[in-house]
Amino acid sequence: MSQTETPKVAVLWRGDLEARKSATPGNNRFYRIFEELTAIGIHAQPAVYSDEMVDEVREQLLNVDGVLVWVDPIHDGQTRVFLDAMLREVASRGPWVSAHPDVILKMGVKEVLHRTRLLGWGTDTHLYPSRSAFQSEFPSRLESAGPRVLKQNRGNGGQGVWKVEQISTPGSDTVLVRVLHARRGSLPEETTLHDFMARCETYLTPGGCIVDQPFQSRLPDGMIRCYMGADKVVGFGHQLIKALIPPPPEGPDSDAAQPGPRIMHPASAELFRALRAKMDLEWTPQMMDLLNIDRASLPIIWDADFLYGPRTESGEDTYVLCEINVSSVFAIPDQAPAAVARLVKERLRKK
Repeated sequence: MSQTETPKVAVLWRGDLEARKSATPGNNRFYRIFEELTAIGIHAQPAVYSDEMVDEVREQLLNVDGVLVWVDPIHDGQTRVFLDAMLREVASRGPWVSAHPDVILKMGVKEVLHRTRLLGWGTDTHLYPSRSAFQSEFPSRLESAGPRVLKQNRGNGGQGVWKVEQISTPGSDTVLVRVLHARRGSLPEETTLHDFMARCETYLTPGGCIVDQPFQSRLPDGMIRCYMGADKVVGFGHQLIKALIPPPPEGPDSDAAQPGPRIMHPASAELFRALRAKMDLEWTPQMMDLLNIDRASLPIIWDADFLYGPRTESGEDTYVLCEINVSSVFAIPDQAPAAVARLVKERLRKK
């Protein structure tokens, strides 16, 4: 790209052929991103994607300078297998891609909870990379340290995330558990530990694993979503979630069972001042060192979801990382689109 050319960026999300034909910068949920990119002199174009259109989208992306990608790892049974292969090819031929599939595999999977367990956001986290490890280690851990939360390596929307609590007497011939899936509308279920673990073995495919963390008793206090622009906080979202909380007597479809609204806060919010300092000055640089990710490779927009951990003796909050989202981060605080645009411009300049 010469100094006189207008830089071009594609904004990619999943949709069908009709959505691709009708997409404009202003008729989708990313319109603020388009507005901010345009405001600083970047030509942004929609790139609606489906596996059936992979060749067409590839040709489009090879004619831009950069790509911003918003696609969940699992959606209506579809995965990112074909998309990620295409994005790797595009990135190898010149355009930068955010987030690059290889970076997602480092930080946007549940395995990162185990790899970073010794950082300040960590907790008693274990990893089961195989059926034999799961079978030999989880039952005793559940009995001695439960309740636990199991998470498949890649997923979204609560898919493959379970609260597991042993309800039978220790030493019983048959171990009974109460399990609750994190997907909206799920109900608690009582089953044998053997049957539940057999159900989870589908997560142990090649490249898959199961991550095991303690259930956080302050879950009803809500989840804090820390939105990041590369290596700096750009805002927060606080939400009273209902995942892994048994539904009220009215049932899982009742108003009382629905999560509360995500309340957005600027990066400067006093309520999260301590968390911002930890993320900006300690935890993000430590994660980058541990995972071997430089600033230029960090996703332009990503988030870290935190639950409240036990309070300190002086009454201060602690925070436990429960997930890093990289593949498809939305909604975002009001300040974030402008920060995204500035980071895009910075990467184009360095490129």
